[in-house]
Parts: sequence; C-alpha cells; structure tokens
Amino acid sequence: MAIEITKIRELLSFVNHPETGKDLISLGLVHDIKIDGNKVEITLLFKRVNDPFTNSIKKAIEKTIKDSFGNDCEVLIYANHNKKPQNPEYDSLKEIKNIIAISSGKGGVGKSTVSTNLAVSLAMQGYKVGLLDADCYGPSIPTMFGSQNMQPQATRIEQKDFIIPLERFGVKIQSIGFYVKPDNALVWRGPMATNALKQLITQTLWGELDYLLIDLPPGTGDIHLTLVQEIALTGALVVSTPQQVALLDVMKGIAMFQSEKINVPVLGIIENMSWFTPKEMPENKYFLFGKKGCQELSEKLSLPILAKIPLFEGLSEDSDEGTPGALEVESPVGIAYKELAQSIVSIIKERNELLPPTQRVIIQTK
Repeated sequence: MAIEITKIRELLSFVNHPETGKDLISLGLVHDIKIDGNKVEITLLFKRVNDPFTNSIKKAIEKTIKDSFGNDCEVLIYANHNKKPQNPEYDSLKEIKNIIAISSGKGGVGKSTVSTNLAVSLAMQGYKVGLLDADCYGPSIPTMFGSQNMQPQATRIEQKDFIIPLERFGVKIQSIGFYVKPDNALVWRGPMATNALKQLITQTLWGELDYLLIDLPPGTGDIHLTLVQEIALTGALVVSTPQQVALLDVMKGIAMFQSEKINVPVLGIIENMSWFTPKEMPENKYFLFGKKGCQELSEKLSLPILAKIPLFEGLSEDSDEGTPGALEVESPVGIAYKELAQSIVSIIKERNELLPPTQRVIIQTK
C-alpha cells in the first residue's frame, strides 16, 4: 500500500498529547510531513521547547504509522528542539558494494586466518577491500596484519568524529584490538561489546570498497544479532574443519542466518585445515580431521564448498609474524586463497543477480 500524506495526517489525528488529551493535528503541532517511498519524515513544533511528553509522542507516532504500513516503513520524527539538520548525517557505509560476514560454529577452526588471507587475496586481485574484526573479546586481526602496535587516526566530517582505518597489504583494517593493550582481557557485558561494535561499524571511514569482510566471533550471540540489525549484509560465509564436532556447531550458525527473522543468504562453506602437507614432502596429504565431513554437510544443506584450504607447516608462524600466507602467490596456500577469492567474487555476483538486497533485521520485543 502506497504511503500518502493524507493518510499520515489521518493517523496523526488519532495520536493525542497526553497533557491536553487533544490530537496532534487539532493542536497544530504537525509542522511538516515528507514521504520518500517507504520513508516518512515528520517535523513537530511544540509550544514548549522542552515539552516533557516529546519522547512518548514520538513513540506513539512511530507505532501508529508502523501498525498501519508495516515495520519496513522508516519513520523519522523531528521536534522543534531537535530540528532536522540541513544536511543528512554522513553515512560511512554508503560506498561499500558488498558486506560479507565470516562466521564459524566454534573456535579454533582458523576463521580469522581465513578472513585475513581472503581479504589480502582479494586486494591482490585488484579489488578494494576492508576487514572489520568484530570479535570484541578476542581480537586477532591486528596481530595477523603485523599492526598490533599501531593505532588508527581520527578525522571530523560534518561535526562528527570518524576513524581512518589502517591499511596493510592493500586492505583497510579495523579492530577493537587497536584500542586495548594486547595483554589486557576485556571483561565486558554484552551491551558494552555490542556498543563498541556499533561504533566500529558506523564511525570508521571506509570509503569506497568492493568488499567489506567482517570477521565474527565464534558461535552465535549478541554480536551476531547486533551486526544484522546495524548492517544489511550481502551474505555470510561459514568456516569449518572437517571433523564432526565442528560441523554440529556449524549447522547452528547456518540455521541462525537462514532463520525467518534473520534471513541472510549463506553463500557457502569454506573447509579449512582440509589436510596437512609437510614442507619436505609437498606431495603428501594427511587428513588429520577426516575427509567427508564438510562434503556431507554441503550435500545435506545444499550449500557449495567454496574452497578446501590445506594446513601447511609454518602457517601459524606466518600469522603470528603478521605475514599472511596469501602474499606468497605461488605457494600452495597462496594458490588456495587465490582460488577462494575467485569463487567468492563469482558467487557474490550470482547472488546479486538472483536475489534482492538484504534488509537490516528488525527484531521486535513484546
């Protein structure tokens, strides 16, 4: 149903000022109404600058309009002591084409290593790439990029502070790890971590990007819900090792993204540590965690395996030293990540051609 100004005015005539008991229209408090598609902007002019009922009236207006037009309707309300600014607030995400969440059902499967090397490989293929470390409790991206002793700088745009992300190996990176000492444990309640994540998302000056990769903490929780509420994700990638104990947790993570309320496309599975190959015997493969786990999961859930990343001697040392294996383009690791990056580009292109853009999640509480 199309939203019309006359209908909005009619709805506002049923919203009363708690003090007078009279509706907003008859009181002359509705100064302006603007409609742009699904967005409704209302400017109210109260007789008192600090009317104590301002917030309750705003909530009543928003509820009335959404009850009539649905939760997809965006309602912006401005009061005379909070007038609409002359210029809209700067959106630091507006130039990002694709935002991809990288998740894992459990810890220890190499998700951050995959995120780091995928970002580097995409950048080496000429794409503009950003990487956000969303693991507020155990940030590892600064170490993997050899930048743990660095700190991003700030700038100011339209009277608001923004952070300029660091750039390493052609990738723009941001992490809570830049703002806390490496040996300090973060003891945060859920709201503290999610508020920190919101700041990292919205106050980082990402600029123009083809891909923003978001390295999520393992499992499912507040961070994951906050992310899908703050950002319209293009899709999600799931990292797992082949053993059964990892796959059981992976299924929970996939179910979260595919649930009716979240509804984020899961683009595929990345099988990490598929086999081990020692440097002195590059032709040998030792399947430490089994062979068929991810393949069976792929068939069960109808999700593609986008890559099988081997485990090579020295990979851990490279990560600790801040030199991602993808930089060695002719090495088996470099080749594996190059092929993964090409698969990601292809499947995202296909997703964007076949599916509509993902919407931010609105989670209602009763």
